[in-house]
Amino acid sequence: MPNNQLKLVADYWLNFVVTKRDIDFLQNYLFETEIPLADREMMRILVEERIRFEHEALAKQQKGDGEVFLPRETYKKGQKLVFPALNWRKGSVLSVRPGNNLEIGAFDVLEVAFDDSTRLFAACLPEHKLNNPVDEAPNPEADPQAIIEQYGDELVKKLEMALLADESLICSAGQWFPRALIVDMNEGHLNLAEAVIEMAGGDPLSISSLMEQIDAPDGVSRNLLEFSLNYALQEDGRFDEVGPAGEILWCLKRLEPDEVQQVPATLKYNPIDYDRSVLSEQMLELEYQLDDEFSETEQKPPKANEVTITLTYPHWRAGTLPVSPRVRHFFPTAYESPRVRFILVDDKTGEQIPAWVVREHGYVYGLKAWFEKNKLIPGAQVVIRRSGNAGQVIFEAKTRKSAKDWVRTVLSGSDGGVVFALLRQEVACEYHDRMVTVVPDVAGIDLAVAQIAKSRASLEKIVKNILRELSKLTPQGHVHAEELYSAVNILRRIPPAPLLALLASSKEFNHIGDLYFRLAAAGEGEE
Repeated sequence: MPNNQLKLVADYWLNFVVTKRDIDFLQNYLFETEIPLADREMMRILVEERIRFEHEALAKQQKGDGEVFLPRETYKKGQKLVFPALNWRKGSVLSVRPGNNLEIGAFDVLEVAFDDSTRLFAACLPEHKLNNPVDEAPNPEADPQAIIEQYGDELVKKLEMALLADESLICSAGQWFPRALIVDMNEGHLNLAEAVIEMAGGDPLSISSLMEQIDAPDGVSRNLLEFSLNYALQEDGRFDEVGPAGEILWCLKRLEPDEVQQVPATLKYNPIDYDRSVLSEQMLELEYQLDDEFSETEQKPPKANEVTITLTYPHWRAGTLPVSPRVRHFFPTAYESPRVRFILVDDKTGEQIPAWVVREHGYVYGLKAWFEKNKLIPGAQVVIRRSGNAGQVIFEAKTRKSAKDWVRTVLSGSDGGVVFALLRQEVACEYHDRMVTVVPDVAGIDLAVAQIAKSRASLEKIVKNILRELSKLTPQGHVHAEELYSAVNILRRIPPAPLLALLASSKEFNHIGDLYFRLAAAGEGEE
């Protein structure tokens, strides 16, 4: 069997470099097709072209100065040949003489000299299996899909950097196109687009819907017109592209909720330095389980069709959900858009709720009314499920028949601080025992949060005060890290890792075991 399969060096795709020839090829491809492409689509096309190019180079190398030997052809003395069936060995015809066989008739016998030997071959045979190409076994090194699955993310990053460095190409809504082909969209077109979106009540509109309302130039392809309008909208500060990956939707920034444009106060985190090396395996596992959008966990979540998360006070107060590593793949993403509009579907009622993924800051906005409707409290359980429909996510509040439970309750103190107590409260949802907190006076807690922020109290001081309060609620006098995380985040936004690092490294806290803590003896007095 001929050994003409493409063989690349082991690190060919790992050390892949986008060359000028690659960019020129992609530019010509875009000019010829007049179809804008996303970087991942362009990467696939480039991988196919690289494989074709390497195949061609291999064929030229194998053929060299000789003609490929096929038994059906006629050859002359002195002719140089290459033999696919002999691993592309090269030889020269020494002589040609007639041959005869009663079964196959007349043919030629070639004497061919190789570097180390001579061999005889039959020619002028119209019927011979070597006249037909040999079927090759599948070659993963020449399979674009296999290459992209293994190296795709890194290849796309390299291509994107090369495309950004080329001024002749522009990107709009995650798609690339030659700048020279762009059709001018004037201020009148943009003003009309603004009016059309506003008439739609501020709901995002597709580019095709906008095109129907705009007097676009004649004689230009639809793809080119849509890309040109997308680019003009992108460059105008009034508009925001909010569609999920693969779908382009335009909205007016001034009609978007404030909480989408600006991070809600309870979700704002001012990063603090901490030593991650002090975190134990138990602490790292807890960090992963808490589903905090600021977590730096390296643990990869398993593939699942649903996940249950616990609603923390900052998200309950803001009407949001965290986009943590465990839930990130449930929500739509985008090529470029920092904000993505999508639909949450209540699994129990079928109600469709417009919501937003704020990708840069890791939260989903739009659930305030739904929290209130389902009587959810901090610590409530929410289930997120995959949907078969693009742009939709299914979710469910774990509700139950209302009943009075003894649960942790946070109250605003007369001195502007907060007090924790175990009180009987009406609860109509399932909840996490360690993270549940009823908040009867939200406005009072807001004032306490503002006062603490104004006082610039250190994280250590806040944690000490809360640990002291919570320890009064148990006979043992110690508190689990989950309880501390939940309670501290009522007064100050803090991810699990910095809090756990403080508990692990500060002499003010003693670790009892299993992530239970109490104040050290020297810190048990009132501040």
